[in-house]
Amino acid sequence: MGAPTRSPATALFWRLLLLNALRALAAQEDERQRIAQELHDEIGQSLTVVLLGLKRVLDRAPAELRDEVSAAAELTRGSLDEVRRVARRLRPGVLEDLGLVSALSALATDFAQASEVPVTRTLDQRLPELSRDAELVLYRIAQEGLTNVARHADATRVELALTRLPHGVLLRIADDGCGLDGAAEGAGIRGMRERAILIGAALQIEARPGGGTDVRLLVPS
Repeated sequence: MGAPTRSPATALFWRLLLLNALRALAAQEDERQRIAQELHDEIGQSLTVVLLGLKRVLDRAPAELRDEVSAAAELTRGSLDEVRRVARRLRPGVLEDLGLVSALSALATDFAQASEVPVTRTLDQRLPELSRDAELVLYRIAQEGLTNVARHADATRVELALTRLPHGVLLRIADDGCGLDGAAEGAGIRGMRERAILIGAALQIEARPGGGTDVRLLVPS
């Protein structure tokens, strides 16, 4: 008995559904870029002006006020660094400028600095040709996977790997944390699955035998 065939109307429905999903993904990325630009141009520049002003005040402040002014300057500098980190997460400019491997390496560096959890990186330099959508999905799923580790895993180390395969690439994020422990999938993981479907990729999330979580995304080329 042969497999059931889709009617033309059903096939059209699924094509339109996929097209709408891709448009929604593009609109989401456009909104991320707009917010990142505003963070950089408005909040980032305003904090820079405040920081420069505090430095000038510190140079002329009396001894009894220097500690307070210095603390305010350090707080402002920390806020400026955080705004820059948020902007980079929202708009992976390095993905467009330097490519997927450099973007993932920068993402791992930011994660390790923020979480103080070391990341072992194995990133193939020679990748097959991938579409812009595929590269963006790879980046966003790596980003969400590392974010989940920081928020929920209580891990002491993380592995990030991007491997070239005969017919595609494999992204892997593995940690030694507390694992899934039967918890229901949250919005982050659901978003990862939706992104994977949009580019015809296969996403697998499993508990590791020795503890922790293993996330694998297979993207065909």
